[in-house]
Amino acid sequence: MDEYILIFRHPDGNKVASPEQIQVWMKQTMDWIGGIAAQNKFVAGNGLPFDGARVVHHKGVVTNGPFGEIKETIGGYIIVRAGSVEEAVEFAKGSPVLQGDGNTVEVRKIAKGDGTH
Repeated sequence: MDEYILIFRHPDGNKVASPEQIQVWMKQTMDWIGGIAAQNKFVAGNGLPFDGARVVHHKGVVTNGPFGEIKETIGGYIIVRAGSVEEAVEFAKGSPVLQGDGNTVEVRKIAKGDGTH
């Protein structure tokens, strides 16, 4: 069984939902993750807040961000165990993130530390 990362992308991180809507989405997300965990296929996950972020550029230049110049943002991720990319995609299809217009869930296999993919 391989591990896959599901990356939650939002087209515009500057748009902020109401606290009530955030609570609804958090409950839905916890329920969704709970369903994956019940199958013993949840590995880890975190949200990624926009404040306090930095971007390190070539030659060690550091800027505040990412915001302003970047429209698309990454709101968080989870890592799941799956027998195939298709199974991981099926998990992704259930993500409450997809309720937002333009939101996407990117699914990528995590390379193993032994050099095999």
